Amino acid sequence: MEYTAKSIADLLSGQVIGNPNEKVITISKIQEAKSGSLSFLANPAYENYLYSTSASVVLINKDSVPDKKVTPTLIVVDDAYKAFAILVDIYQKLRNIDRVGIEEIAFVSKSAILGNEVFIGSFSYVATNASIGDKVKIYPQVYIGENVQIGDNTIIYPGVKIYQDCIIGKNCIIHSGTVIGGDGFGFAPQKDGTFLKIHQIGNVIIEDDVEIGSNASIDRATLGATVIKKGVKLDNLIQIAHNVEIGENTVIAAQTGVAGSTKIGKNCLIGGQAGFVGHVKIANNTNVGAQAGVVKAVTKEKTTLLGSPAFELSKFHRSYSVFKNLPDFRNDIIELKNELEKLKQKL
Repeated sequence: MEYTAKSIADLLSGQVIGNPNEKVITISKIQEAKSGSLSFLANPAYENYLYSTSASVVLINKDSVPDKKVTPTLIVVDDAYKAFAILVDIYQKLRNIDRVGIEEIAFVSKSAILGNEVFIGSFSYVATNASIGDKVKIYPQVYIGENVQIGDNTIIYPGVKIYQDCIIGKNCIIHSGTVIGGDGFGFAPQKDGTFLKIHQIGNVIIEDDVEIGSNASIDRATLGATVIKKGVKLDNLIQIAHNVEIGENTVIAAQTGVAGSTKIGKNCLIGGQAGFVGHVKIANNTNVGAQAGVVKAVTKEKTTLLGSPAFELSKFHRSYSVFKNLPDFRNDIIELKNELEKLKQKL
C-alpha cells in the first residue's frame, strides 16, 4: 500500500519538513532503508544514519531536529518511537484485513457462536459452545476447547491450544505454540511414595489487550481462575502456574517461571529467567532483575530486587562489593593464619 508523508503526518498529528507528497510503500530500519521506505529516529545513537539513509520519509522527535542537510522528508512528532509503533500496528492490521471466513479442513462445532468477519485457518478445531468475537483471526492448527470465549479483534497464531472453559479478552495476541489452560502441577504425596493427581477444574481468564509470546504455558486453576489482567505483556517461554494472578500492565521477559497461587501486582517489570516461589504476593511497581529468585513477599511498592535469593537493590550492591572479593579475602585469611602459627611457635 502507498501513503504520502502528509497522510502519515495527519494520522500522527505531526509536521512535515520537506515534500508532503513523498510516497512510501514499506517500513524499514533507518540504517537499511531504501527509496520508498518509511523509517524512524528515536535513539540519538543512530543520528548519523539520518544523514546517509536512503529512506524516503523519517519520523523524528521534535527535540532532535537535525543541524545538517538531510535527503529524506521528515515528519516531526512528539515521540517518534510511539508514532512508529502506531504505524506498525495499523500496517499489521491492514495485512490481516482480508483474512475472513473458514478455510477448508477446519472444524467448527455447530453449537459454536462466531462473530462477524472471523477468520479460521485450515486444520483448526473449534469445539462445542465456543464463542468467537468479531474480527477474531484464528490461524491454522489452533485448538479452541469447549466453552472457550474469545473477545473481539483477538489474534491467535498457529499452533496455539486453548483448553476448555478459558476466557480470552478483546484485542489480545497469542503467539504460536502457547498453551492456555493446561493442568496445574498438583499432586498429593501418598504414604507409599506415589503421588495422587489433583484434578484442576478451574480455568484461565485473560483480560483485554494482553500479548503472550510463543511457547508460553499458562495453567488452569485448581479451583477458581488463573488471571492475567488487562494490558499484561508476556514474553516467549514463560510458565505461569495454577491460581497465579498477574496485575495490570505488568511486563515479564522470557524464561520466567511463576509458581502456584503467587499474586504479582500491576505495573511490575520482571527480567528474563526470574523465578517466583508459590503463595507470595508482590507489590505494585516492583522491578525484578534477570535471573532473580524471589522467595518471599514484597510488600513495599517500587522495590527493585536482584540476586538469587533476591533482595533489595541497595543491599545487593553492598553485598556484591563484598562477595566479589571473597577470593582475595580467602588469601588474606590464609596469610594471617600462617603468620599466627609462626607467632605461636616463637612464643
